[in-house]
Formats: sequence, C-alpha cells, structure tokens
Amino acid sequence: MKISKLSSGRFLILGYLLVISVGTFFLLLPISTVEGEVTSFIDALFTATSATAVTGLITLNTMEHWTRFGQTVIMLLIQIGGFGFMTSTTLLFLIFGKRVSLRERLIIMEDLNYNKISGAISLSKYIIILTFTTEALGALLLFLYFKKIMPSARAVYFAVFHAISAFNNAGFDLFGNSLLDFVNIPYINIVITFLFIIGGIGFIVIDEVFSKGLKNLSLHSRLVLNTSLILIILGTFSFFFLEYTNPATIGNLSLKGKLLGSYFQGVTPRTAGFNTIPIERLRDVTLFIIILFMFIGASPGSTGGGVKTTTIVTLLIVIYNMSVGKEDIEAFGRRFRDKDIYKALTVVVISLLLITVVTIVLSSTEKFSFIQIIFEVFSAFGTVGLSTGITARLSNIGKLFIIFTMFVGRVGPVTLAVALGRREYKKIRYPAEDILIG
Repeated sequence: MKISKLSSGRFLILGYLLVISVGTFFLLLPISTVEGEVTSFIDALFTATSATAVTGLITLNTMEHWTRFGQTVIMLLIQIGGFGFMTSTTLLFLIFGKRVSLRERLIIMEDLNYNKISGAISLSKYIIILTFTTEALGALLLFLYFKKIMPSARAVYFAVFHAISAFNNAGFDLFGNSLLDFVNIPYINIVITFLFIIGGIGFIVIDEVFSKGLKNLSLHSRLVLNTSLILIILGTFSFFFLEYTNPATIGNLSLKGKLLGSYFQGVTPRTAGFNTIPIERLRDVTLFIIILFMFIGASPGSTGGGVKTTTIVTLLIVIYNMSVGKEDIEAFGRRFRDKDIYKALTVVVISLLLITVVTIVLSSTEKFSFIQIIFEVFSAFGTVGLSTGITARLSNIGKLFIIFTMFVGRVGPVTLAVALGRREYKKIRYPAEDILIG
C-alpha cells in the first residue's frame, strides 16, 4: 500500500512506530549506556515506547543506566510524544519552509483530536509556542531551586529535563526515586504540578481561555475546566483521608506534609507519573482510587492520556439526563451531538476490553498480586507511569504487553481500531426496531 493512500489513522500509527523504532536504535548504541551496563533490545524498546507515549514506566534507572546522550534521546522522544507526531512534523515543515498540504492538515486534525481543518496549522503553531514557552519558564523556576542543591551546570540540565518531562506528563526523572525527596518542598510541588496540569488541560482549552475569556468558552472548554477542577479536589481529599493514618505514606508527616503529599498525589494520577509518596506502600483502596483517575486521564488535545475527562463526563451527563427523563442530552445550555455520545461510549468500551485482556494475560504470566498487575496495566494505558515497583521485574512477555498497551494509550483505542478495520462499508440504512435494555 502506498503511503499517500494510507488513512490518517494508519499514517499516525506508522509515524509513532517510526519514532519508537528510531529511538530504540539510538538507545541500543553503546554511547547511550554507561560503562559496565548492557541494554537489551526489549528494554530499549520499552524505554523508547514509554518516552514516546509520555508514560514514564521504566525497566532501567534513567539516571544510573543511561549516559547524557541516552537521557537526551529519551528527552527528545518525550518532546516528540508530547507534541504529537504531526505537530513535530509541522515544526520541521516550518523550519524548512515547506507548505503543509491538505492531507497533512487532515492528519494533524486526527493527531490533535481537532475538528476544524481551517485552524489546524494555527493550532499547531500555537502548541509549539506554548510548549517551548511553558517549558522554558518551568526550567527557569526549577533551576532557581536546583542550583541550591547541586552545581549550576547540573542544575541547568536537571531543570530542562524535568520541565520537559513534567509539561509533557511523562514522569521520567533523574533522581532515581521520582520526587520522594521533595514531598515537604512546596516550591517544587507547585512548579511540577503547574507544568503537568497545564500540559494536561489541552492546548485548545488554553487557547480559548486567552482568546475568549472564561465567560465565552465553548462547551468543550467548560467541561474540561470544570471536570479538571473537580477531579483535582476529589483526588486531593480522597488521598488525604484514605492515607492520613498510614505511617508508610503520609501518616508520619506534618500537616503541611500531609496536605502537600495529598495534593501532589491527587493530581498526578491523571497521567503525570511523578510521585512524592511511595506508591507500593499505599493502601489497596487508595490504589483503586488512583486506578480510576488513571483511567479517566487528562483532556483531549493535551500531552496526557487516558480515555479523557470529556469522555467520562459526557457519559455521566447522559446517565443523568436519561434518569430525569430528558430526550436530549444537554449541559451548560448546549445539546450534545449523537456522534460524540457514540464516540465516548466506544472509547470506554474498547479501552476496558483492552485492559481486561492484558490484565488476564499478565495475571497468567507474572507472579504479582492482582492489584499490582491491574494497577500497572491501567498506568500503561493511561500513559501515567505510576507503578507499585513491578515494571523492571516483568517477564519479556509481560513487558511486550505493557509496551503494546502504552502504544495504544498514546495513539488512542478508537484510532487504532479504525485504522485496523475495513474502510469500505455499505451505505444502507435499515429500519429501526426496539430492543429491551437493562
């Protein structure tokens, strides 16, 4: 099949596979690994996929195993994955003065989950500017703190790496234990969460906030902002009350430490992947709550994963409207389109089917508890990166299934399903008939 005849979904999948393949190749080079260490193909592929999918699950310690060259490769993969394949391609087009064709604009729409072809290029340019500006600001703020605890040159490198990782919701770190050492440092907590909250809200929403103001936002942006705020509050208080007396997590911290730790862990499950509290020591009920947040994920058109906030809130609104007897599904004075409701339902069902299959397989191949396995699978699908500590101990089969899950989480389950399905269908509309539901 010619590249020019590929559907936008298939083109995107091949694009991400190409990025992962190139990343794997560079990570396998001796220059990427510190002296005395060896990188297997499966670990290089796992790392490249995790970085491109902006997940953060790792089988090798990022600081101890990889050289500066290897870490830079990971950082570039994170940046490409956060941008999206087509936005990264658009950046190259702009640099070299190449015109973006109509077909390429359609693929950009698919990659960004955007529905207006006229503004696809403008949105891509906005994403590039916003990303570099926010990352630069984040790097500067992090440097101001890091220079107090390490040499200036090292502080610059750490600041840039963690700013890129945080804004793109990747969760990769150079400290070896994520951000456990900063649980009581408000400055770091605020800067890091600011970066991944901005990255997870979605570029379209941020553009609307600045161009239209809060009073004139679209239905999409209102849903995103309200849902995100509610989830941040729910996550923070859920973690605070569930772990308040757990001495292995926040139980022995001061009230300030408890609040900071709860806030950070209440926000990070929706795709960020950093943690200031040891995940493996959380109570099972807290792990379950985090699983729910990881499944929801960030918002459409953002650097995060999951089924997305608007998907879940759309289905909740459908349930509410049906329970009160409304025929039209509506919110904020606007009516939902049927196709959006169908898509939301499709995303959730396909996602749960994938997660179920992978969980069953890993339960058969791995010797870990069920909660550890299902937590890992949800983390991979939501491109979150949180783990109870089993990632490096997975079998090669287990790693391959997690790699596949991270990839699907990045490109989107519907995009993958449509790309693999047949494009031809008969345009026949059959008579409607009632069936019994529930």
